[in-house]
Amino acid sequence: MSVIAWSNFLILNIVTVFCWYFYILSVQPVTRSEKHGEQAWTMAKRHRIITGVFMGVMTVNMILWLWFPIPELAWSVHSIWLFSILIGIILAMIFTPIWIKGAIDAGKEAMEPSQSTEMFGGIYNYIRHPQTVGEMPWFVIIALFMNSLFLTIWAIIMIIIVTPIIIHYEEKDLIKRFGDEYREYQRRTGAVIPKLKKLKD
Repeated sequence: MSVIAWSNFLILNIVTVFCWYFYILSVQPVTRSEKHGEQAWTMAKRHRIITGVFMGVMTVNMILWLWFPIPELAWSVHSIWLFSILIGIILAMIFTPIWIKGAIDAGKEAMEPSQSTEMFGGIYNYIRHPQTVGEMPWFVIIALFMNSLFLTIWAIIMIIIVTPIIIHYEEKDLIKRFGDEYREYQRRTGAVIPKLKKLKD
């Protein structure tokens, strides 16, 4: 049983690395077009689909923790499972609307980058990466649904490490794509937290 548990956790980590590797590739169509030409835009769409598949596998690995937890790391968030689930539901209610609104305002660009796409409006007037803000906490939420303190800590650490890396590469590409317009957008709009001045406006 312990071998299966460790194998599942190992697969989770391997899949996580591949997931974010392909995600980072998907947010760099302009940069990658310098090497791959026009097909870089088609490749970006393909990479986002691959990322979605890996996210699904990550979710399955986390759910399998219910049956195959690593004995030494089988810590509960709370002795009452319902308490952990309620925390997860509260977080889902906070972050899911942000994720959905970001996807709606991004339109087709959310899955299919296009050279003709202009800079977004809507929620993007307040934060530059609403989909990241809304999506990333779901790994914590899943861990809470599993009532696993270890997976919750693992997910939080992953988010802290991965999020700045994704934003760095994505914004580097967006600057190449939109130039000074995006630099001005960066100046006036928070990356993941709205700027107070913007909220007052």
